[in-house]
Amino acid sequence: MINTVYRLVAPRRFEVAFEDINLFGENAIVRPTYLSICNADMRYYLGTRDAKVLAEKLPMALIHEGVGEVYLDPTGTFKTGDKVVMVPNAPVEKDEYIAENYLRSSKFCGSSMDGFLQEFVEISPKRLVKLPDNIDMTVAAFTEIVSVSVHAISRFDKIAHARRDTISVWGDGNLGYITSLFLKYHFPKSKIVVFGTSSDKLADFTFADETHLVNEVPDGFTTDHAFECVGGNGSPIAIEQIIGLIKPEGTISILGVSEYPVPINTRMILEKGLRVFGSSRSGVKDFAKTVDMYEKHPEIIDYLGNLISSVNTVRTTTDIKNAFEKDTQKSFGKTIMKWEE
Repeated sequence: MINTVYRLVAPRRFEVAFEDINLFGENAIVRPTYLSICNADMRYYLGTRDAKVLAEKLPMALIHEGVGEVYLDPTGTFKTGDKVVMVPNAPVEKDEYIAENYLRSSKFCGSSMDGFLQEFVEISPKRLVKLPDNIDMTVAAFTEIVSVSVHAISRFDKIAHARRDTISVWGDGNLGYITSLFLKYHFPKSKIVVFGTSSDKLADFTFADETHLVNEVPDGFTTDHAFECVGGNGSPIAIEQIIGLIKPEGTISILGVSEYPVPINTRMILEKGLRVFGSSRSGVKDFAKTVDMYEKHPEIIDYLGNLISSVNTVRTTTDIKNAFEKDTQKSFGKTIMKWEE
């Protein structure tokens, strides 16, 4: 079967390519229906990645956040028409100690292999997680970034000590919103406090116990543990503030992505005996756990729906470009592409 692939060939320029899909192998064929644009996609689209990196990676189909409907599954694991979320991480080996999303040999859609911006996606059934039939697919489209938060929280639960009276999140963007929301559901007895730079954005964190501007920290405030979800140029400031406010032997989870090295106050990390760990991407188990949370707590979908900035019907490369351009103009939230034939 001939498949249409929409690849970014240069910053702000998409082109169509045609490739064969094997209908008689062991992989499933999925028709993408809703795709979500991530900041990583935008760095490729805008050409803000290092020129050497762009030269190595392009041309490439973008998008690693997406859902679709099963067209064919020769293994019989899924039925035609099943709604599924596609896991972008593609490991080629197993390790007793290292998770699939940290193996250096693993491939990742929209980074080291073509992403989901295709008419059909050929993918292992093991890389699919079934979605509830009645789920809002515009929200399910960005399950990948949600699973990253779920992954980080799961790791935190294993690493951090058991005193969790107060857990704080730095960052009022998408990742901060998702992480603090799921922290509230994972640790309902903990006080979840969010720090940000925008009062308007913090007003949307209605599920949090407290929200504060980073320059208006209450006198005497301390936290048992913290999650850094800022990234970029704000990472150094956020991490420095966290180290200053966290209690001794607390745990700091780093989630924000920065293009450049971030200086960290190691003296205070040593003095306080802090644990600092990073989390990136996620695996099939994290996706399954995320979908399970959707089913157990359907109101989570309503909260996540607040993150949708726009839904854009996409049929052509011009439509794709328009959706990406719209994403450059948003101040908050997720840009969704409704992928139609």
